[in-house]
Amino acid sequence: MLNENDRLLSRDEAAKFLGVTKGTLEVWACTKRYDLPYIKVGRLVKYWLSDLIAFAQSRRVANPAEIQE
Repeated sequence: MLNENDRLLSRDEAAKFLGVTKGTLEVWACTKRYDLPYIKVGRLVKYWLSDLIAFAQSRRVANPAEIQE
């Protein structure tokens, strides 16, 4: 039985979840800038929600004072 974090998201949904554009995810996949796994279903690209959550957690900055805008 799958839990809520085991569902597949489209590239559009994944982009919205991460707060980036669909084009950004396309570039990341093409250039392999980040180790963000995705699944090819025919010509569609899908992302496991659990992978997106893990990716976001891995990018977390522990001390907000370290963030430079």
